[in-house]
Amino acid sequence: MWMRGGTSKGGYFLATDLPTDTAERDAFLLKVMGSPDPRQIDGMGGADPLTSKVAVIRKSARDGIDVDYLFLQVFVDQAIVTDQQNCGNILAGVGPFAIERGLVAATGDETRVAIFMENTGQVAVATVQTPGGVPTYTGDARIDGVPGTHAPVPLEFRDTAGSTCGALLPTGNAVDEIEGVRCTLIDNGMPCIVFKAEDVGASGYETRAELDAADELKARVENIRLTAGPLMNLGDVSKKSVPKMMLVAPPKNGGAVTVRSFIPHRAHASIGVLGAVSVATACLVPGSPAAEVAEIPEGRRKTLSVEHPSGEMSCVLEVDEAGQVQSAALLRTARKLMDGTVFV
Repeated sequence: MWMRGGTSKGGYFLATDLPTDTAERDAFLLKVMGSPDPRQIDGMGGADPLTSKVAVIRKSARDGIDVDYLFLQVFVDQAIVTDQQNCGNILAGVGPFAIERGLVAATGDETRVAIFMENTGQVAVATVQTPGGVPTYTGDARIDGVPGTHAPVPLEFRDTAGSTCGALLPTGNAVDEIEGVRCTLIDNGMPCIVFKAEDVGASGYETRAELDAADELKARVENIRLTAGPLMNLGDVSKKSVPKMMLVAPPKNGGAVTVRSFIPHRAHASIGVLGAVSVATACLVPGSPAAEVAEIPEGRRKTLSVEHPSGEMSCVLEVDEAGQVQSAALLRTARKLMDGTVFV
């Protein structure tokens, strides 16, 4: 099944329909997407990392969990399939897909689907609209980066801190200086390096095209990423899709912070769900570059609007008395695009 999840798009497969051998599976998925080729002309990929994604779903044997979800990023112009990150946008389609495929039974007008994210070992709960016991994709929810309105798919994340790097701040520091730039190395569901756009010669308000054309800026950002990888317990990241690079600046449209992100080598058209959670969390780390430019609301329950090139994404963070983030939730939408047979 091909689905849009959030601001991404990709193929959703039952695990039982894919080869069990990893090398065979990856070779199959490269053919499905048409990689490696910048246009992915001989496959289903859309010539963009955001449309070259795969979800592998199986019924879960874990207590309290409905399905297990493995996210795979299929590179566009390289013969690489990686499971080194999660994807909160593609996650938005997992609940509807599981119900469509009969892995989860609808429970009324709304169905909560507990999802174990295999990439990071964490749990998310998606609430799917199921009037008459069938997923609907029609509704009034709007998210930036997607035209029109659709049925809401709220996503609640549990225990995401350190899901890949082992700790929220893998170095134990709010700030590390890397290649002469003050950075926060953080992982609240997505490993990210957060730093001020101005510290690498950017404004933070560039368009995606402007960032992709800025070769000198991209080279500097990549040097930071390669140096930081081992510090984040990620090892050599030269062929990995993490950490993501987050350039922050003061908000311009009433939000909490403005972000321009590299994922990691191309500029993102918006921002990833878990990347937004990690950036929003960085805004709450005292002394961090993000905290220095962000506008933070009062209260234990904070809604932080993260501005990005195509709009904004609102993260709802619950903090304890010490200001530590306890939970995060976001609103996404999803839509079934095609259900059929793909040929390789």
